[in-house]
Amino acid sequence: MGTYVVTGSASGMGKSVADALREQGHTVIGVDRDGGEVTADLSTASGRRAAITEILDLLDGRIDGAVLAAGLGPARGRERTIIEVNLLGVVEVLEALRPLLAATDKAKVVVFGSNSTTATPFVPPRLIRRLLRGDLDAATAMIRRRGPRLSGPIAYASSKIAVTRWSRMVGTSADWAGAGIRVNVIAPGPVMTPLLRTQLDGANSANVRSFPIPIREYGTSEQLASWVMQMLSPAADFMSGTVITVDGGTEALLRGADWPRPVPLHRVPAVLWRMYRAPKKGQVARY
Repeated sequence: MGTYVVTGSASGMGKSVADALREQGHTVIGVDRDGGEVTADLSTASGRRAAITEILDLLDGRIDGAVLAAGLGPARGRERTIIEVNLLGVVEVLEALRPLLAATDKAKVVVFGSNSTTATPFVPPRLIRRLLRGDLDAATAMIRRRGPRLSGPIAYASSKIAVTRWSRMVGTSADWAGAGIRVNVIAPGPVMTPLLRTQLDGANSANVRSFPIPIREYGTSEQLASWVMQMLSPAADFMSGTVITVDGGTEALLRGADWPRPVPLHRVPAVLWRMYRAPKKGQVARY
């Protein structure tokens, strides 16, 4: 049996993942603001440092994988906090765990993204670049300039876009994939969690209920946990840098013609040019 770190382990999808791991006999080090083995506030630098110190103490040099499920939804006036939890609460924790993950045979990491990464408009590319550079002050100011109606959704979507891109980059890098660490992202749509229940009962409930879901029902935490368990299993040995979208068809409805698409010519790496270039006269193409 293995040892796993799960952030956001006390409620919602994180709790369902932690429960599923424990049911299989694994040891879970849960991290949450209340109710976990590690009590931590991932919205502050000091809270993240304290969480990392306690996690490493409890791990005692051994880890098989991690699930980063802690997150905040869109909320007006909490733009900076959303970014700190959804982005830095993943990046800083995983960077601290990387040496232990690299020492494990075929370690698995699952980061919770969101289908908001492909369903939310008005997110400028330069905002994502600033988040990935760590310029949170400038990013937060840019978000707030969008006005109180849009700032919450843009903060949420941009934080999830940034953490998904970071995960895809490290999931194919020498320091992570090359060290045997599989980093993948699960992107849920609306899942019936305490957060969604609050939104359905709130002032913007009509907007929440009108969100397009082709199968016309919400997901459950247990369904998402089942997907995560697959992503932590040997079935994911040949999988890294991948985004699995589980959203009832919303992403396909909104972006069905956008993907897949060929690699743009300006992004083709040298190895692909060598593979696909036309052979010279008298030569046989080898692929």
